Amino acid sequence: MNFDNFVQRRKIYYLISSIIIGMGMMAMGYSYVSTGEMFRLGVDFVGGTRFEVQFEEAVTEEQVRQVFVTNGISHPSVVTLFGQDVVNGWQIRAPYLPPAETQAVEDGLHALSPMVPGTLQITTMSPAVGAEVTRAAFVAVFVAAVIILIYIMAVFRQVPHPFRYGLCAVAAMCHDLLIIMGFVALTGAVLGWELDALFLTAVLTVVGFSLQDTIVVFDRIRENLNKPKNRRMAFESVVNMSVGDVFKRSVITQLSAMFVMVSILLFGGDPIKPFIAVLFVGLLSGTYSSIFTATPLLATWEERAGTAV
Repeated sequence: MNFDNFVQRRKIYYLISSIIIGMGMMAMGYSYVSTGEMFRLGVDFVGGTRFEVQFEEAVTEEQVRQVFVTNGISHPSVVTLFGQDVVNGWQIRAPYLPPAETQAVEDGLHALSPMVPGTLQITTMSPAVGAEVTRAAFVAVFVAAVIILIYIMAVFRQVPHPFRYGLCAVAAMCHDLLIIMGFVALTGAVLGWELDALFLTAVLTVVGFSLQDTIVVFDRIRENLNKPKNRRMAFESVVNMSVGDVFKRSVITQLSAMFVMVSILLFGGDPIKPFIAVLFVGLLSGTYSSIFTATPLLATWEERAGTAV
């Protein structure tokens, strides 16, 4: 791949990012229209009681819903479960139910059809705890963005305008988050996957991977800027050279992790697949954004500010 005109092709990279993020926004809209919510927030975030069960005999969604309506729960969220080993599986979310009402619903499900032994799972989270988890998620992402900004400004303090490096890294992080959210909205609407506490773990892991890759690229830019032979080169030329230096290494490193995730997606258990899928998409986005988003943004900013090397 020729990197001599890498920065000059930045409008193409911006367009690709805009299209992918736009598709994610459309996925959020589709999810809202089809399910009434942009994201299928699990009980970890909103509180409530979640039932997951597989029946030995085929049952309809209306039959499952009626069990809850009979027990005074008028609007349960009923979703068909998919998976290699899932047969007649359902996931039902309801508001927080005390133990007596939970037992009444469980009895109703047993009466509906015999269950596959060991498949009934009931998760209960109070609304207060769910609200606290949601608040912690926003705080964690915000704190991560601030730490990234401060950290990169400190690491790159010897180059002109280190704040620009930090802000471009944060922009790349936001790019990755938007793509992840679009993916989660789509899988929630189509596959019934929910956002749970593992989602926050996946997001923070993706932020770490993306930051690492961005720092590798920025560090090579800093190294090349400090070489005497490059002092008279335009900043864009230095960026082109730096991307060419690290591109192969960055891609190979991230592909190694992706191959492991693909293996888990293909052969791993169903409960962990949403977590791994978010990691995979986030890692793919992070690899792209560190090279094709953060770096061109930095070059654009330096160019418009009239910075000379």
